[in-house]
Amino acid sequence: MAKKQKIRRPRAETPKGFRDYFGADVTERKAMLDRIAEVYHRYGFDALETSAVETVEALGSFLPDVDRPNAGVFAWQEAGEEDGDWLALRYDMTAPLARVYAQHRNDLPTPYRRYAMGPVWRNEKPGPGRFRQFYQCDADTVGTASVAADAEICAMLADTLEAVGIARGDYVVRVNNRKVLNGVLEVAGLAGEDKEAERGIVLRAIDKLDRLGVEGVRALLGEGRKDESGDFTEGAGLGEAQADTVMAFMDARRDNGAETCQRLNDIVTGSELGQEGVAELEQISDLLQAQGYGPDRIVIDPSVVRGLGYYTGPVYEAELTFEIKDEKGRPRQFGSVAGGGRYDDLVTRFTGQAVPATGVSIGVDRLLAALRMKGQTTQAARGPVVVTVMDRDRMADYQAIVGELRAAGIRAEVYLGNPKKFGNQLKYADDRGSPAAIIMGEDEAARGVLQVKDLVLGAKLAEEASLEEWKENPSQTEVKRGDLVPFLKSLLQ
Repeated sequence: MAKKQKIRRPRAETPKGFRDYFGADVTERKAMLDRIAEVYHRYGFDALETSAVETVEALGSFLPDVDRPNAGVFAWQEAGEEDGDWLALRYDMTAPLARVYAQHRNDLPTPYRRYAMGPVWRNEKPGPGRFRQFYQCDADTVGTASVAADAEICAMLADTLEAVGIARGDYVVRVNNRKVLNGVLEVAGLAGEDKEAERGIVLRAIDKLDRLGVEGVRALLGEGRKDESGDFTEGAGLGEAQADTVMAFMDARRDNGAETCQRLNDIVTGSELGQEGVAELEQISDLLQAQGYGPDRIVIDPSVVRGLGYYTGPVYEAELTFEIKDEKGRPRQFGSVAGGGRYDDLVTRFTGQAVPATGVSIGVDRLLAALRMKGQTTQAARGPVVVTVMDRDRMADYQAIVGELRAAGIRAEVYLGNPKKFGNQLKYADDRGSPAAIIMGEDEAARGVLQVKDLVLGAKLAEEASLEEWKENPSQTEVKRGDLVPFLKSLLQ
């Protein structure tokens, strides 16, 4: 007799680099995104939802390797067609915006102001805190070259952080300009295609200032740097005068925007592009000051270089400045939760025409983690009121009670498990985070009353109450059937 083949069952595990979000996670994220959307609406931005799938051609330069469409993104070719389109899950929110604007520009207002929230996917190697699916929250203005749009994004970003619960003093929005850095590189003799490799090393070195310090960056601008493990990183090979120019740029921040811009102007003297960038920073600083956004909220800071290879003008980054402990218990600042800037070349790929644009992207998961650390989320999300089942024959009565509560706007459910052991029902209510349980047995039904058990107070009494207090059982109250709704509303408040 043939041996019965063993059934191979699928493994019940999340794919590598992905995660599941349960009730409290989803509720907290939605509450935060709702508050962000309120600020964006107040600034005149409209919501936009695009398809999660774009053509690889539309994603374009967002791919890390355009010769391999599936590198960096989750991509596939249309089935049944030899020359079918390559499709991919969106890599971020900006590429879809460029496609939407190019496709519908004749029907959209100019400038077009939109915000978008949702998941994006990246086919990259996952690691600690690094996932292949994560949420982004973007706001962009397309169709104006005015730096007033950049200033507005910075102001909106500051307002957004405060709206979700980050107190003033716990964050700073830092602003720089790609044109200024290009001017610095020009003055340092690093302009031209033949200096592209050196420019790349310089940009990466500047971006490592927080980690390596001034000496480490200076070494990378010169011959190179050997780290603690003995590994050597080749430097840009700059001369002393060239390195001095770059280091002066990194140290240009002063007490206020006007003084910082004056120092930057001195450094980029001789570069028309650099002086144009400084003038834009001065204008942004003046516009923000006029609206009451001082250096306690938004600062001109030349050390912001992240993403400068992509942006074409002003860049900005929101950094949370309060202290947390790292995995080794050492104090450090929380760090960046949002970044953006001006990108004037993106739509050109579709239309052949230059379309100026500027925008910001908030890292939803990082900001949510920060709010949890500050105690600004609804982490202990309130569960439903649970109507317990004392008598299966009275199920219609229990359903009538829960229907009445729901109609009054109270979240409620009937216990639908095995009601044989009443203790299991109360344990279920505790597991659900329920604020109260409703009890109606034969005696209560006959007298037209209900027992309402305050589970929050009950848990507190279990930890703190004396034997006499516990015997009085103040956590359980008898309520007339007709008074249930107002009693619960008062209890839940």
